[in-house]
Amino acid sequence: MFRLDRASAGYNGHAVLSDISLTIGAGERVALVGESGAGKSTLLGMLYEQQKSHAALIPQDTALVRSLSVFHNIFIGRLHRNKTLYNLRTLVWPKRAEVDSVRAITDLLRLSDKLFTPVGELSGGQQQRTAVGRALFHGDDVVLGDEPVSAVDEHQAHEILTALTDSHATVVLAMHDLELALAHTDRIVGIRDRGIRLDAPSAELSPSDLAPLYKT
Repeated sequence: MFRLDRASAGYNGHAVLSDISLTIGAGERVALVGESGAGKSTLLGMLYEQQKSHAALIPQDTALVRSLSVFHNIFIGRLHRNKTLYNLRTLVWPKRAEVDSVRAITDLLRLSDKLFTPVGELSGGQQQRTAVGRALFHGDDVVLGDEPVSAVDEHQAHEILTALTDSHATVVLAMHDLELALAHTDRIVGIRDRGIRLDAPSAELSPSDLAPLYKT
């Protein structure tokens, strides 16, 4: 599904990741962990480039259209499946079937009362749930998320991560909450000093095993 062989990445002459080799097979659920700035987002972006046409992405900044409603932002997840004229019509006059399909997602994410509220009027947590909804509506078997539950409470985080893992065969998430990462993924990839320093099954690890990734 994903394969990097001694890959490197950086910005403005500064190396973020160096000599990275990583393979992720179909059906795996993987968490990328490490300190802020370690390169989790960069690695996630490198992986996404390999499956861009077959994967849903939840970016850290949500990438929502603030002037559009929750419905329309979630519907954007399937623009690639429809003809342009149909998408334009849905922007103005959505069919009942499309509204019902999106409402099923918002019911899951506790956003149904905000279905036609402009995203710009929502809280940070509601916006993040809308971005998750767009990925769920996308419909492919692969999802990549960059801190997809950082703006919600613990209970909602568990609900969202369960929805993502139940709806997608292959899941790759950059995460800062180690307990959530261990609970909702099968494999942990730890990043430190521009490289992968840990790659092990989640069932064999505890938060204390991941502590060396964060020590100065």
